[in-house]
Amino acid sequence: MSRLDELNHAQKQRLAFIDFCLQYFGQISRQDLITKFATGLAAATRDLALYRELAPDNLKLVHPTRHYQRQPQFSALFEHDPQAILSGLARGFGDGLSQPIVPSQVCIDAQQLIQPKPDIIAAVMRAIQQNAALQISYVSTSSGENVREIVPHILINNGQRWHVRAYDRTHKQFTDFVVTRIKQVRKEQLAVAQHEQPAADTAWLTPIELVVVPHPSLRHPEAIALDYGMRDGQLILQSNAALAAYLLRSWSVDCSQEHKISSGVCQLALKNHAVLEQLEHLSIVPGAGQ
Repeated sequence: MSRLDELNHAQKQRLAFIDFCLQYFGQISRQDLITKFATGLAAATRDLALYRELAPDNLKLVHPTRHYQRQPQFSALFEHDPQAILSGLARGFGDGLSQPIVPSQVCIDAQQLIQPKPDIIAAVMRAIQQNAALQISYVSTSSGENVREIVPHILINNGQRWHVRAYDRTHKQFTDFVVTRIKQVRKEQLAVAQHEQPAADTAWLTPIELVVVPHPSLRHPEAIALDYGMRDGQLILQSNAALAAYLLRSWSVDCSQEHKISSGVCQLALKNHAVLEQLEHLSIVPGAGQ
């Protein structure tokens, strides 16, 4: 067992933060730890001393600035996930709970325009956790505002907005509701029948494999292969019948029979076209009807 394995979760979190700052910012101070974890000066000093004990060649204290500087022979103690790295850099490490989010000026994430209301998110999450039903006021693009009873089982970010996957008692089927269109939760804790349970959501439980390739109209398909980390000129994506259409739309995958959509719109094409027969929400899939 390594020394790191002997540490508790909180200690590992603080050491990983030190490791991250050294690797991506080139320095860290005790004040950085105090600000991030709301610890005292003595605790921050102990964490830096422990990190230095574990990786003595990674950092050096520069006395005039009281910062620890990254050394040329730096070797990371932790393997940081690329998505978490970029998210942390863009958000300025604020978690929005214990600390405010201060956006970075040098690492900009995609702008999020649609944010559900916290009280609506809370009610939906309680229902999911407690296996309960909700009566909601919901505004639909086809029928306007009406009262619906739903049995939610998962929240989903489809790349553009948040949906809740739920059993719809009005239409007697599982479907998706846009969370921002829920104006009010009127009642909670309604009884749930067996056919409304997540285990009955067939589309959610149906695995789907999407095989995407660079669009055939591209002059230099290798560029797209590099973008998506393709192997042998293709990328295999795992999804399910309920979510696959969102993925195909979000990635602008040309799903027409002969890949007729121009490369200016779609840089990817669906190779296994027959899989579309199993998907929900085909109307949003680029080229699905062509």
